[in-house]
Amino acid sequence: MPKLNFYAPNFYAGVPLDRADRLRGDAERLAALLEDPRCCVVPLWRSQHLIAAEAEAVVLRRSELDGLLELAGETIFLGLRDEVAYLAIDFSHLEEPQIGPLTAGRGSFQDLRAVGPIMRREDGALLAYARGLAHWHGRHGFCGVCGTATVSEKGGHQRRCANADCNAVHFPRTDPAVIMLVHDGGERCLLGRQPFWQPGMHSTLAGFVEPGESLEEAVAREIWEEVGLKIAVAEVDYHSSQPWPFPSSIMLGFHARADYGPLDLGPDELESARWYSRAELRDSPEDETFKLPRRDSIARRLIEDWLAEG
Repeated sequence: MPKLNFYAPNFYAGVPLDRADRLRGDAERLAALLEDPRCCVVPLWRSQHLIAAEAEAVVLRRSELDGLLELAGETIFLGLRDEVAYLAIDFSHLEEPQIGPLTAGRGSFQDLRAVGPIMRREDGALLAYARGLAHWHGRHGFCGVCGTATVSEKGGHQRRCANADCNAVHFPRTDPAVIMLVHDGGERCLLGRQPFWQPGMHSTLAGFVEPGESLEEAVAREIWEEVGLKIAVAEVDYHSSQPWPFPSSIMLGFHARADYGPLDLGPDELESARWYSRAELRDSPEDETFKLPRRDSIARRLIEDWLAEG
């Protein structure tokens, strides 16, 4: 099995901040940090980030936002770096002409998925963190228990129902998904393709964890449902994980050994799937006939680590 390097985090992991949970409930201290002109702001607009040329994340000082703070939407405390607070501010409620003062001379709002693979790793992690929280706030403005509006608390890390009779507290949601490279213990691994992916792209199998099952059981079930191979949970080995806030997942990566054999694709699952040798993958043309997963995905790392062991 692969020799894992836990000191090499996947893309979008490794946020370079002290998340400072201890400060989230200290309103006075938090307010002082957020009023500091050195306070750093990660602006968001409709799930996009402010990006300068060469895929550089634009982080603004609070002092640069004079006149814009009154237009701010959801404001989220991300944490501290060298005792300087970092905020995410969502401007999604503004129309495009209104965000002109944010972009002028700085860059443009872009999707993180378009620039993440070529961005500094710690910048990508910071933006992914901000995006995940902003997405959660945007979709949890009302209580799932009674339907009343919710209000943000704890620096944006929880929301509370405004109905005193309900008073339900809601926390940021992360959906666990397993993603696994299936191999035969030798020179072959299994890759599949979804019909809506870009031409030529093939990847590992994946799926969401269901209530009442362990991660290993989820791996075995997804493999059975997608390609008709039965595996024992003892053949499932954890590899690493990756935050994937597109919109709200945590990808839990595994290698899983299965006996080499014919595949039986499940209905409404994959467009195609087959076994590939190490030689085939090393010689991948990376074009519209065949290409490996995007470089910022844990799927790519699962494959590359398996190739490195052969």
